[in-house]
Amino acid sequence: MTKFKVFRIDRKDGEISAGFEQLSLDDLTEGDTIIRAQYSGINYKDALAATGKGRILRKFPLNGGIDVAGEIVESANPGLKPGDAVLVTGCGLSEDYDGGYSEYVRVAQESVVQIPDDRDTYWAMSIGTAGFTAALAIHRMEENHQHPDNGPIVVTGATGGVGSLVVDMLAGRGYEVVAVTGKHEAVDYLKTLGATEVLFRDEVDLGSKPLEKGRWGGAVDNVGGEVLTWLTRSVNWWGNIASIGLVGSYELHTTVMPFILRGINLLGINSDFTPRGPRQKVWARLAGDLAPRHLDKIATRTIPFNELSEAFDDYIAGRVIGRTVVRIS
Repeated sequence: MTKFKVFRIDRKDGEISAGFEQLSLDDLTEGDTIIRAQYSGINYKDALAATGKGRILRKFPLNGGIDVAGEIVESANPGLKPGDAVLVTGCGLSEDYDGGYSEYVRVAQESVVQIPDDRDTYWAMSIGTAGFTAALAIHRMEENHQHPDNGPIVVTGATGGVGSLVVDMLAGRGYEVVAVTGKHEAVDYLKTLGATEVLFRDEVDLGSKPLEKGRWGGAVDNVGGEVLTWLTRSVNWWGNIASIGLVGSYELHTTVMPFILRGINLLGINSDFTPRGPRQKVWARLAGDLAPRHLDKIATRTIPFNELSEAFDDYIAGRVIGRTVVRIS
């Protein structure tokens, strides 16, 4: 096979560099399945990796992109036939293995999910890791007996890719959703997705007591730090908090009181290394009862592969609303 285009991230003398290169299949990390990529997406994690603002890659160099969707070229798995539409999200892409910012991707068959017949590769990357993470959070909460009758669910970081999709999916499941954001201009957007109320982050009283008034039936948190601490103190009896992100801080300063006096549950959501069985179950729900109702309003931006380098700074600066799909080929 001739060489093909990749977006590669390297580190030299402690400095991160990223840009387009030409590679062959033999240059890629190991795997038993080859995918011709059609689409990828941009996640906050991708921006951290490409700009060097976060420690994402565990070795260098690697192709960026934690997501990819395309067609099978060949696979050791007889159930994956040439031409099958498939996706991969997480599973070590752009951390331990070459990622989805590449015209061809080589992965382990265990990481591959077949796209339902009534969906396509663009749909898969409109959802991507963000949507899978959102759905996994709801799935885990509902496994732990979360129900709309328990009260409103508060979603922090609500205008990001994960937050937007969580708001949409929760509202579609019949939950009352309260969205928290720092973007005052995003109220109409969030209410269109299904939020019944929008709180502005700079106006929320985070409190200081070990237990505040129980306001929420549960929560999905993309922020961490003081915001997650506030949620532990203000989620009501038997509520679940799905902890997804740390754009605010990786620290958490709380007490055991919310856990032993109100019985709340803090659920860590790791979408990267979700086992294959639950991964397939969640993707099935994404094509079914958790299908986003307003995906066209969330994934509103599609960029060509050659414009990828210019897209990351907006993510680091927090200027992005919703999802960006990258058209690889």
